[in-house]
Amino acid sequence: MAAWFWYAVVAAVLYGAHQIFTRLAADRIGEGLGGFVVEASAALSILIYLLILWCAGRWNQKFSGAGFNYSLLTGICVPPSLLAARPSWRSQALCFSMKHHRGSGSPELRLQLQDCFCCANKTALGTQDLT
Repeated sequence: MAAWFWYAVVAAVLYGAHQIFTRLAADRIGEGLGGFVVEASAALSILIYLLILWCAGRWNQKFSGAGFNYSLLTGICVPPSLLAARPSWRSQALCFSMKHHRGSGSPELRLQLQDCFCCANKTALGTQDLT
């Protein structure tokens, strides 16, 4: 088998674990705090990766002021976009549709809903009321 196949298998297993842990966390932590923990741990993982590259002498990351500023602006836009989209998450139909019908709706909203603590345990199949 080609090497890419095994990378794809590992990625699929890790993505599945991500979904399981999101579901387990949803009943035990608020969506804001849970989202912060998820993002902070992801940032720490990336920092460790960058440190390994630096220490191994394999640094291949380019940098520019403009690239940094655009990346910063991207990060700043995420929280307000989640707050703006949140009222739509209260719809059982939207949550169910976005999580189970991948071909419809906004790709950005679909990505947010996949990791969404508010929808992870409140889909149309869930036991909690969304109203």
